[in-house]
Formats: sequence, structure tokens, C-alpha cells
Amino acid sequence: MSAAPGPGSTTTAAVPRPAWAMLALATLGFTINFWAWSLISPLGAFFTDRLDLSAMQTSLLVAVPVVVGSLGRIPVGALTDRLGARVMFPAVSVLTIVPVLLVGFVAPDSYALLLVSGFFLGLGGTTFAVGVPLVNAWFPPAKRGTALGIFGAGTIGTAIAAFSTVGLKDAFGLGFPFGLVAVLLAAYAVLAFLFLRDAPGRTPSTGSAVRRTWETAKLPVTWQMSFLYAVGFGGFVAFSVYLPTYLRVTYDLSPGDAALRTAGFIVLAVVMRPVGGNLSDRFGPIPVLTVCFVVVAVFAAISALEQPLDTVGTVAFLAMAAALGASSGAVFALVAIAAPSDKVGAVTGIVGAAGGLGGFAPPLIMGAIYGWMGNYQPGLWLLAITATVAACFTAWGMERTRTPEPVR
Repeated sequence: MSAAPGPGSTTTAAVPRPAWAMLALATLGFTINFWAWSLISPLGAFFTDRLDLSAMQTSLLVAVPVVVGSLGRIPVGALTDRLGARVMFPAVSVLTIVPVLLVGFVAPDSYALLLVSGFFLGLGGTTFAVGVPLVNAWFPPAKRGTALGIFGAGTIGTAIAAFSTVGLKDAFGLGFPFGLVAVLLAAYAVLAFLFLRDAPGRTPSTGSAVRRTWETAKLPVTWQMSFLYAVGFGGFVAFSVYLPTYLRVTYDLSPGDAALRTAGFIVLAVVMRPVGGNLSDRFGPIPVLTVCFVVVAVFAAISALEQPLDTVGTVAFLAMAAALGASSGAVFALVAIAAPSDKVGAVTGIVGAAGGLGGFAPPLIMGAIYGWMGNYQPGLWLLAITATVAACFTAWGMERTRTPEPVR
């Protein structure tokens, strides 16, 4: 395992000329596939009315693609280590077209078919584990945080789905947003097949993918970074899913106002992801992560006091959005320099899965707390405590994994 360099590391190297083009292609593919992955969630209310679903049935329908997309990153990351992103990016994009078309044109009147289609729609979410090893291999260690932060901004695909799907459906019919995304996926698959290239000198991993995944899972650094990403990116996912409900219930906002404020939260977090990666290149990922988690802890505690939204309340939520976004970029800056070079895809798969799954426990906890106590304050205090634990672990637990990295 290569360890994370400390702040001010002298590890430098020129960025290969094609690297930025490969980063742009990977980010584009990640954005489109994440858009596809997120198509069902904005239509949850529509399918609830159309099929007369219970709250639990709707929750399951919305959750299936996300859970599959998170867990699916583990095998897809291992396959990327072996086959390379040049094969995996077009392949996953083409395969994702099928469930997109099924949801939009075949399954809308069948809950069972929607669940099956949603299961395979999760493929789009696995592209995170394809792009990270690709970008990691193209960029030298001193630039990987910035590059991976830019790639991670492809999560904006989730926001595109959230704010376009219903409008496109209302204007042009249910099938239109799905047909549009299917066309974009096909176009991207052709583009990636023609122009995407793995970094020169890439050494494919050998042996069983199951064995490699098991070996990766046994690495302490894998679980350390999984915890950090579950807090950082998981917190972002949880707020993206549950913030509209929280704002409507706690502050009596209209659905439109709550959605707009949630949009601001998502966009700020996405923008801050590359900032977190860039700061990690400059100062090291460990201090950046520590500061991010401290900020989350402080402002989660302030939010628990239910401050007015027109003043402190909005500042608190925006500060948490910025810190959660930056922490997500910093975690993968740490993955890029701490994971074994031949296991970056496998580590990314497990860490990415932890982040995705980390976003689903908090909404369930918040809902249970509100049902039990009639307010959300204990849930926000729990977030503050969790972020404090993450900050302490980063500052002292991860410190033991650092040794100076030799100049390459």
C-alpha cells in the first residue's frame, strides 16, 4: 500500500497531455449514467398515484436502484481493475439503456416490472467505480485529488434527474425523459468506445475477481475510508433525499420552496467536491477531512436548534452542504494515494458502496425519530456526534496510516 503524503509533499509529475480529455470523457459518462440511475426517484409520487402504492412500496421502488447501484460498485470496480475503463464504461452505458427503456415504455403499469427494471437501472450508479481508477491512473499523485474531485462532480446527474424528469414528463409524456437518456447513453457509449483510453502502462489485475475483492476487503485502509465516505457522501445523499420533507415539516415550506432550497444544497455540495480534492492536493487529505467533519458537527448542532431559515438556519445548511461535498472529494484524494495501485478499482467499489448505502440509514432514522418524538432534533444531534467521531478518527486514527511517499 502506498501511503498518503503529508502536506507539502514534493511528489510531483507532469500531467500527460491526454489526461484532461480522458477526465472530461469520464465525467461526462458518469453524469449521464447517474442521470439514468436517478430517473425513478423524481417520479415516486407519480407511480404512487398511478399504481395506488403504499408508502412502503414507494420507498422500495425508489430505493432499489440506489441500493443496487451502490453494492454493484464492488464487482464493477474489481472488473475495471481487470478489463479497464475503456471496456467497462461503454459496456455499462449500453447495458443501462435496457432498464431505462423498460421503465419508461414497458413497466409503468406493473409494480413488479418496475422493481425488476429498477434493479437493473442500478447499473448506472456503478460507473463511479469505473471512472475513479481510470482518472487515478492518468494523473500523478500531486494532481489526483483535483482530478477525482472534478470527476466526482458528475454526481450533478442526480440533480439533473431531480429537476428535469417531472417537467419533461408533463410536457412531452412519460416516455420522453427515458427516451432522451437512452439516446444520450447510446451516444456516450459510441464516444467512449472511439476515444476513451486507459492510461499507458496500465497493468491489468489477474486472478479471480471474487478473490481480489476479498483481499481488498481485508485491507484496513478500505474500511477506514469506507467509514469516512459513508459519513461524508452518505450525509450528502441523505440530505438530498430527505431535506425536502424536513423543510416542509419543520418550517412549513411549500413543496416548491423546499425543492428549490434542496437544489441549492445539492449544487453547492457538488461544486465543493472538486474544491475538496484540490485542497487535498495542496494541504493533504487528512487535514481537509478533519476540518470538513468539524464544520459538519458544528452546523448540525446549530441546525438541531431549529434556527430561522432566513438567517442562521440557511447558513447552517449551506455550510454543511459545502463541508459534505468537500469531504467527498477529499476521501477519494486519499483513496488515490493510499490504495494499492492494482486495487484502486476494487477499493473504490467498496468505498463507493459504503457511501451510497450510508445515505439510506439517516432518512429512515429521521423518520422513526419524528414518528416517536414529533421533531427531528435528536436526528441532527446524532449527525453532529457522528461527524465529531469522524473528525477525531481522521485526525488521529488515519494519521497512523501515513508515511512519507517516495518521489516518483
